[in-house]
Amino acid sequence: MSDSSAVHESREDSRPHDGKRTSPATFYRQVVAELRKVVWPTQEQLVTYFLVVMVFVLFMMALVSVLDLAFGKLVFALFAGNSAQ
Repeated sequence: MSDSSAVHESREDSRPHDGKRTSPATFYRQVVAELRKVVWPTQEQLVTYFLVVMVFVLFMMALVSVLDLAFGKLVFALFAGNSAQ
């Protein structure tokens, strides 16, 4: 048996065989059970991740702003030209 067929069979086994839909209450209980399995970050990790993301976003904003300014000046210099007649 190949790995893909084993995965396919395990997915079929987890589904209800009678074809009925899951009730909202059962779905809610399953969602809560899955959320209890999540490893949530500590406050220190959360602050660290937040700061890393903010620094990265600010760096990318500065980079895009500098490139925009540089290309804008370049295009203006190319097309504005001093036409003295």
